[in-house]
Amino acid sequence: MDLIAHFNAARNVVSLPAGAVLFAEGDPGANMYVLIEGMAEVFVGGEIVEAAHAPALLGEMALVDNTVRSATVVSRTTCKLVSIDVQQFDLLIRESPEFARQVMSVMAGRLRVMNEHLKEAIRELSVRGRRPKDA
Repeated sequence: MDLIAHFNAARNVVSLPAGAVLFAEGDPGANMYVLIEGMAEVFVGGEIVEAAHAPALLGEMALVDNTVRSATVVSRTTCKLVSIDVQQFDLLIRESPEFARQVMSVMAGRLRVMNEHLKEAIRELSVRGRRPKDA
């Protein structure tokens, strides 16, 4: 799905200057965003986990599971984003299976990346935890 083409005529565009916080970890999540111009960084626990370039989906997890934000997003450049509330999200999911697949694809991709980070961390811990065998 071409997110930029799909949301190009949207009325609910949010402009964000470089260095601004779009949302913070722990905030309630009433909206998700489609990044249609610019670049933003995604932080979890104060660490950068993703550099999001347009087109990108941001904040979708909070709409999917109705919980607080699991990450902080900060604009790296001037950004234009389309804000999508839960009612719009539900309508998009019903009317556009392509959009639903796009959201699931993004979430699956992020989960795969986190799984790889977890595997690396486990390997690192297991290497540190090994002791040379006593002779």
